[in-house]
Amino acid sequence: MGCQACAGHVRWRQGCGFLRSIGEARLITPLRSEGGHRRYSRYQLRIAARARELVDQGTPIEAACRIIILEDQLEEAQRINAEYRRTDGSSSPSAAA
Repeated sequence: MGCQACAGHVRWRQGCGFLRSIGEARLITPLRSEGGHRRYSRYQLRIAARARELVDQGTPIEAACRIIILEDQLEEAQRINAEYRRTDGSSSPSAAA
């Protein structure tokens, strides 16, 4: 989705500027069309919506970006831990008995 469509999709008044600002903060990196326009995925829009939510609550944009990165890292670590637990549980001697 292009910037204008994204702004309308998530109902932001100043959507394109906000999307650019979180891009500059390296929270998301949009793809570019052949004409050079930014293109955002649905996943990037979900991240942007979370950032907008934090900023609307008074969190500075740099802090909001860091919070989202940390939330994402925590979610990934929890997923990996769960996978290790499943793998470890299936290979333990008591599980095989």
